[in-house]
Amino acid sequence: MVEMETLVSLCKRRGFIFQSSEIYGGINGFWDFGPAGVELKRRIKDSWWRQMVQQRDDVVGVDTSIIAHPRTWVASGHVASFSDPMVDCKECKKRFRADDMPVSKKHGEGRCPECGGELTEARSFNLMFETHVGATADSGSIAYLRPETCQSIFTQFKNVQVVSRKKVPFGIAQIGKAFRNEITPRNFIFRSREFEQMEMEFFCHADESEKWFEYWVNERYEWFKSIGIKPECLRLRPHEQDELAHYARGCSDVEYEMPFGWSEMEGIANRANYDLTQHMNESGKDMNYFDDARKEKFIPCVIETSVGVDRTALAVLCDAYREEDVKGEMRVVMGFDRSLAPVQVAVLPLSGKLREPADKLEKEMKKHFYSEYDDAGSIGKRYRRHDEIGTPYCVTYDFESETDHAVTVRNRDTMEQERISIDKVLDYLREKFEK
Repeated sequence: MVEMETLVSLCKRRGFIFQSSEIYGGINGFWDFGPAGVELKRRIKDSWWRQMVQQRDDVVGVDTSIIAHPRTWVASGHVASFSDPMVDCKECKKRFRADDMPVSKKHGEGRCPECGGELTEARSFNLMFETHVGATADSGSIAYLRPETCQSIFTQFKNVQVVSRKKVPFGIAQIGKAFRNEITPRNFIFRSREFEQMEMEFFCHADESEKWFEYWVNERYEWFKSIGIKPECLRLRPHEQDELAHYARGCSDVEYEMPFGWSEMEGIANRANYDLTQHMNESGKDMNYFDDARKEKFIPCVIETSVGVDRTALAVLCDAYREEDVKGEMRVVMGFDRSLAPVQVAVLPLSGKLREPADKLEKEMKKHFYSEYDDAGSIGKRYRRHDEIGTPYCVTYDFESETDHAVTVRNRDTMEQERISIDKVLDYLREKFEK
């Protein structure tokens, strides 16, 4: 299994992920995705959206604002209880999560793990980022950057149901940024202060909630396998009763075995009708749904699926990384599933003198694949670069191509090379990607 330090180094070297504001020393808990990383993230989001929305007739999408009415977070319970216990060092002023500290230090006893100074008593620390809306910064203008994307799905439930003409059971999906002022962000992009979520809230009758919960647990687990993650590195972990929120009827996590241990990738929860009830009580707006078939009015229950884009990207990166000995030299390969590879096909001219025909070929490739033209460095170095960014196929245009009208196609995983006629190379590659 790859060590995190090795993966972080590769991510910077090959343009997957950079530290945010690096020229100023960085800012803890924030990360920037580079050219390869942003393409990987987009493929992950595209795959999720295709399976969760485009290929279904019972789920629709929304894209809601990052800042919602402050009462949204009162109804959801975030204002009152979205907090972690923390302790501060009186000497070096560093802050720590109390539940990360040894038992003897959780309530302020003991000394700082950094400098040995005295710790304060544990106190609550709300994780929401606070901001102000309008020209004045006072208590009446306080708002919050959303800590999750789901609450605006609940507040827009009636509007979406009416305009989409969907009948319960149906779902509403969203991909978007969320923000949490984590006390101790850690493990690269696994726990950060700005992150992206892919969430779906599925509204159903209470009588069918358990059936739909089991259905979505299986669907979401299978999705991780469909994007190429090794099954032996995945597991489902049902929550124990004492882990559940007071309103939840059940919850299961899809976990991946990261270099730092088994870690939650996605949570699937049966939230009962808590969310719509809370917003109905706070807003005074009716959230009931009338079922024509049942001749019954009820507040729908919700099955939630919530997965982190950044965490999924990290799992994909860890899962894809491998090292191979090739004639005494180490070859690093990112063995992404073809559907996720940031670059699917690279066109490499053997010499700068062949730029024009190679460039023409790459432009044709671009109509069908995520392609890249690359003429920098020796052909061997270019192969190694594309191994490290996970390009499944490299197409080399050489001097013989001018006479035999063929190119050499190199397979990332096997390193085998085939000579393919230029007029057939698109069909050849299409067939490979459809397997």
